[in-house]
Amino acid sequence: MKRSQVNDIIRQADAFLKRLRFELPPFARWTAEDWRAKGPEAAEIVENQLGWDITDFGSGNFEKVGLFLFTLRNGAVENLKTGCGKVYAEKAMIVLPEQVTPMHFHWNKMEDIINRGGGTLAIELHNAAPDETLADTDVVVSMDGVRRTVPAGTIVELAPGESITLETYMYHAFWAVGEPTLVGEVSTVNDDAADNRFLVPVGRFPTIEEDELPLRLLVGDYESYYQG
Repeated sequence: MKRSQVNDIIRQADAFLKRLRFELPPFARWTAEDWRAKGPEAAEIVENQLGWDITDFGSGNFEKVGLFLFTLRNGAVENLKTGCGKVYAEKAMIVLPEQVTPMHFHWNKMEDIINRGGGTLAIELHNAAPDETLADTDVVVSMDGVRRTVPAGTIVELAPGESITLETYMYHAFWAVGEPTLVGEVSTVNDDAADNRFLVPVGRFPTIEEDELPLRLLVGDYESYYQG
């Protein structure tokens, strides 16, 4: 992805969030130069990969296969082993109409996906087979505390305010219907480096072509700017 495209996506996302009155934390406004001046006080943001995260999953077509995310809070994987510290995470995502996040599951992360406003969120569901292909078994899922059993490949739709709980080894792909949709994710600790199993391998983090200066740093930019 070109940096100019990433910058445009950030501007559009910022405007969309403001329309829905969803406020981001102060570090969302830090510039590249601000980051160069930060010290140990900002280490948690970097170590736990909080902040702006934009991906086209290696597709080269963000509008068709891609996702905007902002990680608001996250703990360390080690916290899950000890039960101490932050054992949870929260993300805000913007999903465009017909923009697909490819089929995947998580080995360790259990998550609630919440439609926070905008259009409808469609989610296709499958169980993972023992060999991590798509199983043909029924999927048992909780939607706002109500248990449902649906056939493999069912597409459930979440209207604003509705949510679904996705357990480990539950394959899911999703996209918005009608209009851009603000989606919340509340989960156990998020580890995008090692806990995403895509049915068809994709690139989780994009390679950035630097055709202009960054408006805001992505989580993948921290190592180039943050001195600690």
